[in-house]
Amino acid sequence: MAGNVRPVADERDGLLSFLEQQRYVLRLAAHGLTDEQARLSSTKSTLSVGGLIKHVAATEDSWLDTILQVPQKPFGEAMAEYEDAHRLRPDETLAGVLARYDEVAARTAEVIGGIDDLGRPVPVPKGVPWFPQDIEAWSVRWVLLHLIQETARHAGHADIIREHVDGATAMPLMAAAEGWPEFPFIKPWTPESQPA
Repeated sequence: MAGNVRPVADERDGLLSFLEQQRYVLRLAAHGLTDEQARLSSTKSTLSVGGLIKHVAATEDSWLDTILQVPQKPFGEAMAEYEDAHRLRPDETLAGVLARYDEVAARTAEVIGGIDDLGRPVPVPKGVPWFPQDIEAWSVRWVLLHLIQETARHAGHADIIREHVDGATAMPLMAAAEGWPEFPFIKPWTPESQPA
């Protein structure tokens, strides 16, 4: 996928395509990283590229459960899982987290494809401190827009973390991942092209 979303056919296609694009640019931050590099917290934050991808996959999957009204653990019980979803553990690999993200993306396409009306209500879970207590429901459309926002936010975090890991930035990473030729103004990323 290139740096821009292709022309879209309709609202559903547009929402899913923009979500897919944000997933793609988040994944680009991991291009060429080893498992050890994907675990690095290279800024003051404890976030890592691998942890961000794991978190966004878990978040998207959880929102699908919310849309489908799958019973979830009470907020307090789910906090340990929530915190674990922000880090790439030593027993996990970047390839495994990326494969899981692919599974979640396929689930999203299937779930959203099976919903006739994007205006369908999605009940707001109660007892979660960052969810409004004065709103009964969002819509499926709102959830998709929220997922685009959440993924884009963390893609930006991942770009900053990646640059701190080895100096790589978004456009050279995209050029490398997509096999672009070298231009005077952009050189595809290689491990050798990074500052020592």
